[in-house]
Amino acid sequence: MLESKGENPLRDTVPANPDFDDLLATAHALADQAGAVILPHFRTGLAIDHKGGALFDPVTAADLAAETAIRSALAATHPAHGIVGEEFGATAPDADYCWIIDPIDGTRAFIVGQPLWGTLIGLVRNGVPLLGLMNQPFTGERYWSGERQSYFRHSSGIEQTIRTRPCRTLSDALLTASSPDLFESEEEQASFARVASAVRLRRFGGDCYNYCLLALGQIDLVVEAGLKDFDILPLIPIIERSGGVVSTWEGGDPRRGGRILAAGDPRLHEQAVKILTQ
Repeated sequence: MLESKGENPLRDTVPANPDFDDLLATAHALADQAGAVILPHFRTGLAIDHKGGALFDPVTAADLAAETAIRSALAATHPAHGIVGEEFGATAPDADYCWIIDPIDGTRAFIVGQPLWGTLIGLVRNGVPLLGLMNQPFTGERYWSGERQSYFRHSSGIEQTIRTRPCRTLSDALLTASSPDLFESEEEQASFARVASAVRLRRFGGDCYNYCLLALGQIDLVVEAGLKDFDILPLIPIIERSGGVVSTWEGGDPRRGGRILAAGDPRLHEQAVKILTQ
């Protein structure tokens, strides 16, 4: 749900803590730099490598170049901060401030030319998510968390606060997941089938884009498995500060990834946890 704030729609983005303002500005700058590196590769038929494992795990020159650009920028501006990235691992992950980076979340969509991917940039302070940002440079959309609310910038440049929408029951819910391939065990497949059979609509594809559409009030549930910390940590503040709930399937801490459940309505989240864990 978009919420207009009149003549100054972002007046609430000025935080009480000026350090937050500076750090958020850094996140925006990193997103701009990564987007400039990634876009020249999109829909160009670039080479694709497989990281290994039973499930195809692709990586491209765009992934590597974008994370390299982000790391170089952070080394120049915040050398004492840690970094955890998908492509190059962890550097000082126990630092008080640690950036969590996924240069292209949704590489499978990227390599087939679908715009359902994004750059994830998050920051944790002493292990607690402080801010998160998702940038989709091809569509010109950006989602991020302020200190108290979440925001969306349209391709037109208009910036507005966003809220999840109310959805009281599973029978009214719209559910998404990136791929059925994520549910590798019979137990996970059965659990997902139970919740999927209870909702109004299910749809596959979307990766990080799904969580942002949930924050925007377009989707009610996202159910996934096999996620890494960098897949979800940057999205947690965006979801929570738009009014949503994100946890493991059991209702636990989602920061380490794994089996993830996000809901726009806390009542819906409670129902989904019960079905996924029964």
